[in-house]
Amino acid sequence: MAFVDYRDQANRMSVDELIKHMNSFSLDLKFSAGIWYFSPPGGRFHERYGAELDIGQRLDIASSMQKYGLQAMEAHYPNEINEENLHIWRQFTDDTGIRILTVIPLLFYDAKFEFGSLCSPMEKVRQFALERLIRSLEINKELDTDFAVVWPGIDGYENPFGINFHLMRDRFAAGIAAALDSVPGVRIAFEPKPYEPRGHILYGTSAEGILLGKKVESILNNEQNNKLLADGHPIVGMNPEVGHMQMAFEDLPYSFSLITEYGRLFHTHWNSQPLGNYDQDLNVGVISPEQMEAALYVLKMNGYKGYFGIDVFPERMPVETALRNSFDALRAANDRINAMDHEKIAYAAENPDKARGWIEAYLIRMRARYPERLGPLPDPER
Repeated sequence: MAFVDYRDQANRMSVDELIKHMNSFSLDLKFSAGIWYFSPPGGRFHERYGAELDIGQRLDIASSMQKYGLQAMEAHYPNEINEENLHIWRQFTDDTGIRILTVIPLLFYDAKFEFGSLCSPMEKVRQFALERLIRSLEINKELDTDFAVVWPGIDGYENPFGINFHLMRDRFAAGIAAALDSVPGVRIAFEPKPYEPRGHILYGTSAEGILLGKKVESILNNEQNNKLLADGHPIVGMNPEVGHMQMAFEDLPYSFSLITEYGRLFHTHWNSQPLGNYDQDLNVGVISPEQMEAALYVLKMNGYKGYFGIDVFPERMPVETALRNSFDALRAANDRINAMDHEKIAYAAENPDKARGWIEAYLIRMRARYPERLGPLPDPER
């Protein structure tokens, strides 16, 4: 199992240490992509716009994206990756060098999950969900992935009246813990979402995801898992998705910093999204590019070394175009933050009384096509 040390995300630095870090550390934009949107289906209100592609055809597209920077793939078990097609995936990685980053248990689609999967009040449904989660963890271990992403899309409710929320959350956490103890050494990257398809989804925000991680780890029993925890390694981390965070009206840099404060940022999913609204999975940077830029700056500050997963839904353009645009949006933003004067930014942030409005004025000029046409920017007071 590929084992990544995330503990240094939580390091605290003095201002001088932070400036030195910012001038020496750059984000490594390693891109991954989810196989699910390589052949977008129809929706509630329209037919499929493109031809349906099988897994082999989708992987052919992924192969063509390697030259643009695609390094890893993500897929759900058992609908996208399973025992019958595992040889196709292995051949793909052998031929291209593009690795499988995560195998995601499909815990939300089946009709039997109508009232939840791991949180279901029906024991037979919970057992079925647990067995699927365990098998997905086993495949993650076989393929030497970094973690299994878990998204509880169907675990939630609409009418809150009379629900035993304590018990609902306990069942969900206990199921994750049981699976982790059955396949020790494998990690889970939890992906919160506030709503859709349920009216309210369990553990729907970044802060709640941190609470879930702590809760699950507190009830793990396997010796190997407890040894990792004793050494300070988190077993349940997070895979925050930009769109889900903005559906919950979260501030991206703040939420990313909260996750890194606890050393739990295993992976990131990137797209763009209007605040609130339904889950649109727009290309990276289409909406709120300033939030993307500020989030990348926080990741740079906290030494994030993981992948940048693209999670978009390109209904009206080729997936190749959507991926290239999303790669380019992140690269351009990363170039901008790397070129900034980190010493002056750190000074202004720590001395706001002596740098009123300076960061805002500085960002205006950094984003301007012709900054020389703007007035001069004095240095912050020293």
